[in-house]
Amino acid sequence: MSDAAQPTAAEVRAAAEAVKAALDLHLAAVERRTGDDDTAVYEAFNALATAAEAYDEILYDRYDEVTPFEIPGADGALPPYAGPDEPHALSILIRRDYAVAEPQRLLAQARRIAEIDGDPDAPGPAARAGVSPLAALGVLFGEYEPDEIASRHKEFGLEEGDSTLWVTAAEELPEPGEWLNAPFEHADPERIICRFDVSAVFDEEEDDDIEDIEDAGGEAGGPGS
Repeated sequence: MSDAAQPTAAEVRAAAEAVKAALDLHLAAVERRTGDDDTAVYEAFNALATAAEAYDEILYDRYDEVTPFEIPGADGALPPYAGPDEPHALSILIRRDYAVAEPQRLLAQARRIAEIDGDPDAPGPAARAGVSPLAALGVLFGEYEPDEIASRHKEFGLEEGDSTLWVTAAEELPEPGEWLNAPFEHADPERIICRFDVSAVFDEEEDDDIEDIEDAGGEAGGPGS
C-alpha cells in the first residue's frame, strides 16, 4: 500500500473510538439481557466484532501492528440480522452428520428393535434390519427421535461429525405443506436469531493454541496459574 493510500492517524483513532463505543453498547446489552437468545445481545456482539475487525485492519495498514483480538467465525460470519424485530414464528434448522463407524453394532441394534416391535421374519424393512445397513438406519430413525439418537449414537455404531442448529425468525408460519418438498431451500442467513455449531475443528484449534503457548515456554492456564 502506498503512503498516499494509507489511513491517517485520525482515522485509526476514530476506529479505536468505535471499538470503545461498541464495547460499551455490548456490555449494556448484556446487562439488560432477557434470556440466552436475546436479540439485542446478538446484534451488539456482531457490531463489536465488526468494529474490532475494522480497527485491526486499519491499525495494520497505518502502523503495521495488530491487535490480540480474535473474531470468532470471522471467515464465515453471518450477515447483519434483517428479520423482524418481533418474530411471530420461528424455524429451527438442524443438520447432524454421522459416520457409520461400527456397521455390525448398527445391524444388531436394528435387529433387536425389529424383534421387539414385531415379527423379524415378516417382509419389509424390519426383516432386512439385521443384514442391510440401509434398512437398519430406516428402523433406527423410525424408532427414535433424532435428539435421542444424538445422545446415544455410540450405542448404534455411529460416530459424530459436524452439526449445526439455526434459529430463524419469520413474520408468520408458512402454509401447511408449503416447504416440505424443499425444506432448506429458503433458509435466509439474514433472519438467523442465533446459531450453534459443533465441530472437531474447534477442538483442534484449541489444541493448536495450547501447543503454541507451550512452544513459547508458557502454560495453558495463563498468567498466575
